Amino acid sequence: MSFSLTPASFFFLFLFSLSFLSLPGRTSSLPVVGITYTHDPPHDHDHDHDRTGPNYVVSTLHSLRLSAVRLPESDPSVVRDFSYSNISLLLNIPNSLIPAMASNRSNALRWLYHHVIPFYPRSKVSTISVGNDILDNSFDLADFLLPAMRNVHLGLRDLGIHKISVSTTFSFINIMTTSFPPSAAEFQEPASELLIKPLLQFLDDTNSSFLINLYPYNVYRLNSEIPIGFALFQQHPFNYRDDVTTGVRYRNLFDMMVDSLISAMAVAGHENIPVIVTETGWPSSGDASEIDASPAYAEMYINGLVSHLSSSLGTPLRREGVAEAYIYELFDRETRQGTESGRRWGIMYPNMTKKYNIAFSGSDTTGYRVKMAGGLFTIFALWLLQ
Repeated sequence: MSFSLTPASFFFLFLFSLSFLSLPGRTSSLPVVGITYTHDPPHDHDHDHDRTGPNYVVSTLHSLRLSAVRLPESDPSVVRDFSYSNISLLLNIPNSLIPAMASNRSNALRWLYHHVIPFYPRSKVSTISVGNDILDNSFDLADFLLPAMRNVHLGLRDLGIHKISVSTTFSFINIMTTSFPPSAAEFQEPASELLIKPLLQFLDDTNSSFLINLYPYNVYRLNSEIPIGFALFQQHPFNYRDDVTTGVRYRNLFDMMVDSLISAMAVAGHENIPVIVTETGWPSSGDASEIDASPAYAEMYINGLVSHLSSSLGTPLRREGVAEAYIYELFDRETRQGTESGRRWGIMYPNMTKKYNIAFSGSDTTGYRVKMAGGLFTIFALWLLQ
């Protein structure tokens, strides 16, 4: 569907953008916005490594005013380097260790003794994800996942640690039947009955969160009917989708995907489990077919996401919204083999210089709103002169 804007309708669009400036600012209970940091080991003649090492990264995160980091590889030396930083850490246990941890709690304890105990609580570990997207390639690890999670949880309790939660991370694409309408969303079978429902009970019993990798970019690419503005948090009257079953109106794809997950959890009998978005972002480049993977769209998505999370609006089905959201990722990583790396997700270049102007502090989001309204005004003025 295409729209043809008259001068009157375009002027109404501009007035709508001005009304966006009056949206409420931050309140005391808002989602935590974090970042994914993958530490690459140093290589010979790697002049950028000093700048992408943990010590430099900690100071960079402080300058960006980011208070949470996800460490997909959870190297003990990196966990140590976050000591006394007051930055909360979400650690990840590799998929390859899940069977061993499921078979014996001592294996879970061994990992905790290497990655957590020497540094906690100086390093502010908040969550441990046992595995990441185990359903991506096969169902082979499904039988081991929940026993491994229980052993990690019990291992923490054996050590007297009660403030670190244990969960696992799924990919939205690999576990959900649909993203629209959210009221029709359910978990895919056979994972729903065999794995996810028992796992939801574990999360409820241990007061833990559901962790999800959630990329509107991927859903947008799969569905040509989704407008680009809907995926990029662009605020104008025509960017919406209605769930006719619930009567809820959605103004961005992120909220629609989050509420699809919340609906599926409600169908499974666990509607109140907190949600942590462990990965989300927009690539600044991709292969030749990915024309929407661009720096301009990536900056729009991340700024839109941060502004939305800072608005205290939540989602239509959950007033508090997600508990945390981790942008993927801190910096672009070069391929060591010299080949094309495909998609690049970093908000910084490999030398740690900024790609975008992102206002991570809630007090700065008004500036982004002004920038959006100013951009629309410029477009409107140029259009009238044509």
